[in-house]
Amino acid sequence: MAIEVGAAAPDFRLPDQHGRPVALSDLRHRKNVVLLFFPFAFTSVCAGELRAVQDELAAFQNERTQVLAVSCDSMHALRVFSDTEGLDFPLLSDFWPHGTASRAYGVFAEDKGCALRGTFVVDRCGTVRWTIVNGLPDARDLHEYAKALEAL
Repeated sequence: MAIEVGAAAPDFRLPDQHGRPVALSDLRHRKNVVLLFFPFAFTSVCAGELRAVQDELAAFQNERTQVLAVSCDSMHALRVFSDTEGLDFPLLSDFWPHGTASRAYGVFAEDKGCALRGTFVVDRCGTVRWTIVNGLPDARDLHEYAKALEAL
């Protein structure tokens, strides 16, 4: 079960697609975070969702907000995926220990070995303010989390 609105967002430290460590706690008191868990790089729904975020990036990543996308793919796969898709935000690898961050947020699909499409809007204090979890084949509506950010 996914963590709920009002809960403290579990901290994590994961490598981005360039191997740089990114911790949620490093953004605390500085930025709101749109945290997007996605199943697999190089799949059509995931690529479409992340390209849509890239197309609207100014609304999601600015002086007030940071986008962090997380999958259980290796950082090497995420680097190629990011370069191929032209993504200008961190893609974090929850590869090892496999799915630790995804499990902490309650969005790890044990039977598939990947994250579900979980979206969490985390405020500057580290509290989850909005969330939705979609099934593996179901794309998210990015305008819904844009509204959640506007409400912060």
